[in-house]
Amino acid sequence: MSEHPISELMTQTMTKIKEMVDVNTIIGTPITTADGTTVIPVSKVTFGFGSGGSDFAPKHASGQAPLAFGGGGGAGVTVSPVCFLIISRDGSANILGVNAQASTTVDRLVEMIPGAINRVSSFMEGYKGKAEPKTAAEPESDV
Repeated sequence: MSEHPISELMTQTMTKIKEMVDVNTIIGTPITTADGTTVIPVSKVTFGFGSGGSDFAPKHASGQAPLAFGGGGGAGVTVSPVCFLIISRDGSANILGVNAQASTTVDRLVEMIPGAINRVSSFMEGYKGKAEPKTAAEPESDV
């Protein structure tokens, strides 16, 4: 049995979507500024897809004629900038959001991660630089 025309229609539409959207659309190409700061754009991609078709008998065909096919398909893609990941020369990272407010608690937590990592790293570096406090010597006992 040969492949149905709707299969070819869907394959072509999905191929075109793959051509439009790849990983470089979501995580953009890093940009390095003159002072050594790296800026990485991050986007959100949403898409919709639909296709349909129908087999029908042609008006002026005999009873044994193959059915005719009519169909169509379409897709829409939206690319929205979400934030910029900024990595400074000293290795600290920040997120510069495009939207003013995060819409959910999870979004807020994700935005806080780079700052928290920077604070922990700074704390650990400060801790490594300090010598452990010396304790007073135990007095000797004459037992």
